[in-house]
Amino acid sequence: MRMRNGEGGMRSVTSTLALRFRIPHSAFRIGLLASLSACSSPTATPCEPAAQCRIVTIPRGATFDAAVDSLVAHGIVRHPTTFHWYARLHGLPGSLKSGTYGFHPDEGWSVLVDALKRGRGALLRWTVPEGLTLREIADLAQSQLGVPHDSLLAAASDPTLLRQLGVAGLAGTAEGYLYPTTYTVRVRVGPGELVRLMTDQFQAHWQEEWRPRLDTLRMTRHQLVTLASIIQAEVRYAPDREYVSAVYHNRLRKGMKLEADPTVIYAYGRRLTRVWEKNLRIRSPYNTYLVPGLPPGPISQPDSASLAAALYPARTPFLFFVAQPDGKHIFSVTYREHLAAIQAVHRMQRAARAQRPPGR
Repeated sequence: MRMRNGEGGMRSVTSTLALRFRIPHSAFRIGLLASLSACSSPTATPCEPAAQCRIVTIPRGATFDAAVDSLVAHGIVRHPTTFHWYARLHGLPGSLKSGTYGFHPDEGWSVLVDALKRGRGALLRWTVPEGLTLREIADLAQSQLGVPHDSLLAAASDPTLLRQLGVAGLAGTAEGYLYPTTYTVRVRVGPGELVRLMTDQFQAHWQEEWRPRLDTLRMTRHQLVTLASIIQAEVRYAPDREYVSAVYHNRLRKGMKLEADPTVIYAYGRRLTRVWEKNLRIRSPYNTYLVPGLPPGPISQPDSASLAAALYPARTPFLFFVAQPDGKHIFSVTYREHLAAIQAVHRMQRAARAQRPPGR
């Protein structure tokens, strides 16, 4: 909706204690390590966040010493001599399994040894925030999971895969159905596997009792997800969701264009710091300032709250809204009220600029 008209290490510790109490150094170290073993619980957990994980590959046939060297090189083991003692005490040299692993730099030694003995594949914890576009998710997957950007886009546009997943729509991609949440994925996850995992989460969050409501609204699920994605992109202040939804439903019912800024931004294929009047003229089926009705498909990944808001809008006659500097909206029924709300927002913006320190 536009604002018109101008808008220290263990080794040193063991050495000191051994000398102080006149205990043979090797015997003391073994005793200390055994006691550490009894107190630790080797629970392997996914790396979180994925961007902080250190990925280590232990090749088939690698020696124990080579594996430790790799852990040291990746900053996972900082005291190799003491770790050698610990790992040997726990039988790692004879049980080392090859594979690709993901560890935090401060991972407990019990977890390291347990994972390397069992050969458990590395798991990463990967968070997808709500409101991202498919391209932004592809960027995130490439930077944090090593999944090539173009490969994920191709998988998310594969018509055969989309039909199998039950998310085939007019837009021809999985946009809108890659549910925003935190995932546990294996290292070297494939693009198709990732798309399947995310769309499965969407299906899990879709509630079957919503289907009768779709009939009442005379909307398909794809249309509903498309509307929810616009609400997701538009709303910063959560309580406004159902009112923004009401505005869009009311405008659709009256045959008015949605005039939703997020659809213009999506048409550009990149984030805009601000939508100017000239941006509203972009020729795109997603530009709801030019094209009536809903765009061909979702413009972001909506969460359950935005889906629910699209399904159950507030009962209100509002047809307009404008965002305040704090992210909340002023809603209006008439265009004259809307213009007054815009002027009020302009005054807020001028007051905020006047309070900024000089030079900022």
